[in-house]
Amino acid sequence: MKKLLTLLAFLPLVALASESAITEKAPIDPSDQASLQRGAHTFVNYCLNCHSAKYMRYNRLMDIGLTEKQIKDNLLFAGEKVGDTMQVTMDPAEAKKWFGVTPPDLSVEVRARGADWVYAYMRGFYRDDTTPTGWNNVVYAKVAMPHVLYELQGEQVLNHETHQLELVKSGKLNPAEYSAFVADLTNYLAFMSEPGKQSRKHMGWWVLLFLGVLLVLAKKLKTEYWKDIK
Repeated sequence: MKKLLTLLAFLPLVALASESAITEKAPIDPSDQASLQRGAHTFVNYCLNCHSAKYMRYNRLMDIGLTEKQIKDNLLFAGEKVGDTMQVTMDPAEAKKWFGVTPPDLSVEVRARGADWVYAYMRGFYRDDTTPTGWNNVVYAKVAMPHVLYELQGEQVLNHETHQLELVKSGKLNPAEYSAFVADLTNYLAFMSEPGKQSRKHMGWWVLLFLGVLLVLAKKLKTEYWKDIK
């Protein structure tokens, strides 16, 4: 019981530490199809090796401008069909043995944590020799996930005096390029969390327009009915 109370007491501090590491708003644009397509390519090539997206079907990528042929040629590598969901081939039991925890499904990760959190998390890895993977994260302390994008970003260390991340080894991308790369991935994850959001918003404007016209007609009809009543 004491351990539970202690854990509950520290939860607000953990949340505060996580929020303090989120210093920028994720520069995502759900209408930028080029960004969404780049993000989808990144997700399939880097994330789908360990993380599934079991509530997302490949054919929904046609909503972001990809054709069925483009999906087959560029995003299906293991005999999947366009109508299949984005399942991972890794055995969950094996994954738990390697990482200490089963990698979570990412279908609704942005809806659960927010785009800003994901954007900061993917840029927040730093070297830490005290962890099993050799990596830590300023947004998610003691994270079990290794930094799979370190070849692109390079290696960062945490300056414990300034509490800032410092790049000590350059990657294939410079900091601005890596941030844009992560922004595309975050943009896609936001789309994947709610694929019908844009079409729903578009339909919403037509519904409001219809209701506006209906209101005008209803008002005119009411005036006509009551014109002879004093």
